Amino acid sequence: MKIIIVGAGRTGRALIEAFIGKSGIDITVIEKQKSKVGAITDKYNVNGVAGSGASKDTLRAAGADTADYVFALTPVDEINLLSCMQAKAVGARHTVARVFQPDFHTEGNAFTSEQGIDYIFNPKYDMAREVMLSIGLPGVVRPVGVFANRMQMISLRVQEGSPLAGKVLKDVRKDLNVRLVITTVLRDGKLYVPDGSFRIEAGDSIGVASDIDDLMKNLRTLGIAKSPAKRIMVMGGDITAEYLIGLLTGKKKSVTVIEQDLDRCRELMDRYPSVNVVLGEGELTEVLEEEKIKDADVVVSLTESDEDNLVTSMYAWSRNVPSIITRIDSPAHLKLLHRVNLDITLSTAEISVLRLIRYMYNCEAGDAPNEIEEYYTVADNKAEVLQFTVGEGFRHPGVKLGDQSFRLRKGIAIASIIHEGELVIPDGSSCINKGDKVIIVTDKKNHIENLNEIFP
Repeated sequence: MKIIIVGAGRTGRALIEAFIGKSGIDITVIEKQKSKVGAITDKYNVNGVAGSGASKDTLRAAGADTADYVFALTPVDEINLLSCMQAKAVGARHTVARVFQPDFHTEGNAFTSEQGIDYIFNPKYDMAREVMLSIGLPGVVRPVGVFANRMQMISLRVQEGSPLAGKVLKDVRKDLNVRLVITTVLRDGKLYVPDGSFRIEAGDSIGVASDIDDLMKNLRTLGIAKSPAKRIMVMGGDITAEYLIGLLTGKKKSVTVIEQDLDRCRELMDRYPSVNVVLGEGELTEVLEEEKIKDADVVVSLTESDEDNLVTSMYAWSRNVPSIITRIDSPAHLKLLHRVNLDITLSTAEISVLRLIRYMYNCEAGDAPNEIEEYYTVADNKAEVLQFTVGEGFRHPGVKLGDQSFRLRKGIAIASIIHEGELVIPDGSSCINKGDKVIIVTDKKNHIENLNEIFP
């Protein structure tokens, strides 16, 4: 497989790292400056071409005429869109453009249908969605994703004294009266896809699948209260914050946005009169105190500066804010926050890479039945969560999961089944039929690309 990456910033480098160790993948990076090309090719086993990714000559020099994928990831929307159009014109099989601006985000369908760009994604909007899912969750819980608008996947760190600690999996639902599936366990860095005899221990990091409507009830039952999250403070008023405001509209939340640019403040005030927009002049901690950070249910740090986000979140932590969500792009800063156990951290690069890998999986499946529809990684990137729609050729339609003939490969669990729009938390009496949506969790080493591959 031949991949071209136009623009090797954080997302480009994260994408390269996602492919490290995978055979049969040939990567070429395009960067305008020769020094950047050299730095990338010295660090990674990839090819490099210096030049503009919007130039047909540069794209041909990188091999775009025979490329399977061209990912345009420069900081400029227009360059990314033009790069994809040019790559398609010279013969690239699939082209993907990253955009940030709301105008291009809303016009994405026109670009894909009229200009031949195969896929357009917006990491700022995706970040806003992830923040929305995270609002109100305590630090021991991290959202993974929502599947078919019915199942939510979370990761949960089991604390001392938790009702889960010491519990055998097969007894969890009956003894604790919860509707969920524990799909993965990460213990001392080792991944387990557990069966019913597995015993949970304090300190384990577990993957949990729950009906999205039951999530709050399940968390309360497990002794993990979800905050009401009525008062939300957002540090930074860029496009990501604007997307978040849009998602929060109608949710009966009190939202305060603190922004340092006066013109941007005026824009947000004009567009969102119900939002309290504050000009963040002066010492950051003084501004936070003036806006009564101690009374906030959630503090979200969304500025372009990791350092500012770190300061805001650390200060919110010192003021006992119940839920803190921090945008962090530097891996070193991510490690720092994890070391002090500071609630929920989100990385634009990580979110983008997951989207791109899911897109590639779907492309490789083509029109084959049972193809991957949703893709996420869990358990420190050691396991994958995959969503399929059951099509023709599924090997065991209508067979109960507890039947001896329904055997799964090692390291695979069925997290949920969505039948006629209703979510089924599976047990031995459940079965899978054509048209159902099935969400599975698998050890990454299994390399599952088709639903039938869950069987030996």
